[in-house]
Amino acid sequence: MTRHAALSAPENESARRAVLGSQVVLDLYECETRHLDDIEWVEKTLVNAARVAGATIVETVFHKFAPWGISGVVVIAESHLAIHIWPENRYAAIDLFTCGENVQIDAACAFLTRAFRSKRPVRRRFTRGDHAGAPSRARRALPSRRQGCSLQTTESAK
Repeated sequence: MTRHAALSAPENESARRAVLGSQVVLDLYECETRHLDDIEWVEKTLVNAARVAGATIVETVFHKFAPWGISGVVVIAESHLAIHIWPENRYAAIDLFTCGENVQIDAACAFLTRAFRSKRPVRRRFTRGDHAGAPSRARRALPSRRQGCSLQTTESAK
């Protein structure tokens, strides 16, 4: 197999898959749960949101700040769920990102909105890695995750 042929498959795969990931930024304002500064509850709630979404949980890391506040991440095989909480403002900033096609981000968002009892949730959705919309020079510069950073794409090898 030639170098050119070996590199064509991942490039063709990226061309067929216009979007590499989906991301939701969820701002939960006016949260009425009394658990905003309870690290065990927050971690359990984010893990349950990942389960509701059908994600594959890999690891969790959470930190409680003094005098208050929590940051944490649930690493999933498909990417992550991250949270930063300001209990004094009754506010939680949540980021859900997935490159998995079967992860139900909307179900996780609905679960989290209910769990935090947010009176004013604001959700924004983004696509990530949209190769079709990127300038061709930028596409050449991006390495394929499957191939690693050391290989060049077919376009740049020409």
